[in-house]
Amino acid sequence: MSGTSPGTPRLFSRGSWDEARRVADILREETVGGALLLAGAVAAMIWANSPWSGAYEALRAVRVGPSALHLDLNLAAWASDGLLAIFFFVAGLELKREFVAGDLRQVRRAAVPVAAAFGGVLVPAVLYLIVTLSSGAGGGAARGWAIPTATDIAFALAVLAVIGRFLPTALRTFLLTLAVVDDLLAIVIIALFYTANLSVLPLLGALVPLALFAALVQRRVRAWWLLLPLAAATWALVHASGVHATVAGVLLAFMVPVVRSERAGGPDAGPGLAEHFEHRLRPLSAGVAVPVFAFLAAGVSLGGPSGLATALTDPIAVGVVIGLVVGKPIGIMAATWLVARFTRADLDDSLAWVDVGGLSILAGIGFTVSLLIGELAFGAGSERDAHVKVAVLAGSLIAALAAALILRLRNRVYRRIHEADTADRDGDGIPDVYQELP
Repeated sequence: MSGTSPGTPRLFSRGSWDEARRVADILREETVGGALLLAGAVAAMIWANSPWSGAYEALRAVRVGPSALHLDLNLAAWASDGLLAIFFFVAGLELKREFVAGDLRQVRRAAVPVAAAFGGVLVPAVLYLIVTLSSGAGGGAARGWAIPTATDIAFALAVLAVIGRFLPTALRTFLLTLAVVDDLLAIVIIALFYTANLSVLPLLGALVPLALFAALVQRRVRAWWLLLPLAAATWALVHASGVHATVAGVLLAFMVPVVRSERAGGPDAGPGLAEHFEHRLRPLSAGVAVPVFAFLAAGVSLGGPSGLATALTDPIAVGVVIGLVVGKPIGIMAATWLVARFTRADLDDSLAWVDVGGLSILAGIGFTVSLLIGELAFGAGSERDAHVKVAVLAGSLIAALAAALILRLRNRVYRRIHEADTADRDGDGIPDVYQELP
């Protein structure tokens, strides 16, 4: 995929074989998870718009958990606070492992997706604020500025599995890393801007089980009966502090070491703990946590006073759609172009800026984290929360269709790249291009 001299900086050049294989495994699981997510969301929409919609709302409102520990939460809250903590734990593991032992430990490779993630957060937020403030929308409409900032990796990869099966690994890695980074940025935003009432004592108390968890994993302890109670205690105390409990998932993930081997020249020594936990928990995250959250969060009535027609006249909903469909691609493209400009790098020979544009539009698919921030900004079950859900679904659908149109037009190019990248003439299980000297 790269035919340039070694000293020439190139964006989206081919990475290592280990990285290509790891990304393929991740994408395979996330694609299945994306299909389940879509199924959950569609089922919720059908149920919420059926004659039995009251039963759906009753299910969301079922309360379980010990009241003595302030954990008598309804199922919808358990999904957003509990199940998404698993999702963010896996995202944190992926990000740490990628930057410590993956190809992104090279600054020049990490700069592109990280800068793109920041651009993809900043521009949608600015456009949302411009739309809502210029329209005179009151009632705290500005609180939703972070809704269109996050990319839903499972949803995006499910779309990609249909429209871009031959997309080069470098572009897939870019999308994956971009989505993980902006999910982590979303967690920082949630912690800083969506913590209404902070209780310091539980937050300080969370440091105790977190420190014990860190001490055990640093000693390579894998015993679930030791680690799981500590993780649960950390989560419960963070939840009690008023900080959104998903933050605990990221903090726990960052405690897990990424073992490196001098003998292997840098990558993980065998199944390092980060890789071990990620391998164990990614199916749970992609196959259960995110689809169940989607099922309990996506059900919104498309008729009546809070339905589709009313929602899309609300400046908040318009701001969300514009943020996802326009802001995301502009922010990602601009940031990527600036990196290329300041590093004097060019795109890899086989790619064009239209490829980056297609992926940037695909990154406008926002679902899981966008719905979560919408609930935090306007209150779960409120009229504006319903409008946000409609807007997120509409914006994501538009982004998916637009990206499909662009990427399908480039499918012949991607197929040629795929054939070159997977050719294995010597039959040793490793594609020839990864064995050739640059």
